[in-house]
Amino acid sequence: MKLILLGPPGGGKGTQAKFLVYKYSIPQISTGDMLRANVRDQTALGIEAQNFMNEGRLVPDEVILGMMDSRLQKEDCKNGYILDGFPRTIPQAEGLDKLLDKIGHKLNYAIVLDVEQEAIVNRLSSRRSCRGCGRVYNLIFDPPEKENKCGSCDDELYQREDDKTETIKNRLKIYNEQTAPLIEFYSAKNLTQHVDASGDIHQVKANLITALI
Repeated sequence: MKLILLGPPGGGKGTQAKFLVYKYSIPQISTGDMLRANVRDQTALGIEAQNFMNEGRLVPDEVILGMMDSRLQKEDCKNGYILDGFPRTIPQAEGLDKLLDKIGHKLNYAIVLDVEQEAIVNRLSSRRSCRGCGRVYNLIFDPPEKENKCGSCDDELYQREDDKTETIKNRLKIYNEQTAPLIEFYSAKNLTQHVDASGDIHQVKANLITALI
């Protein structure tokens, strides 16, 4: 099972990816993890990427695709994989198509996690983090027992910059401009499976199973 996960920030991609990893015994491939591993191991592509980052520049798509080329041909990808966070743009998707053709792989589905963006703003802006132990709460789904206090270490809870409403809206704007067009791109290839991701974790999981049957 070779899958791409698409959906807005806060749509639950990370949570559902972990479920798919368990269900299908396939790896979740995150470009961030892959990039860090190449830099850590000082591969040729990792050194090249580090040079770009040291200069404050984005790592070019061709470097990321080179890393992806190596990663997708490893033994643990033999039965499939989940691509999480890549592609993010149409040029990246086109580059991935060429790479998959080259190595003889074929995507099964591009899974689209559908959530109303107003719900995402409410969901993410309700997160609170502990200053002490780092535990994360959600005032809607998982509130602390004591107001503004961590149940694990009793330290103060606060709202991270990433979880503030304006930051979330900006992330959604970038998603709508750069990543949402991928839904149409993969729909044209008859690869999309839409999943209602507006419910709780268990409801979304059930919806996901139904979409992949």
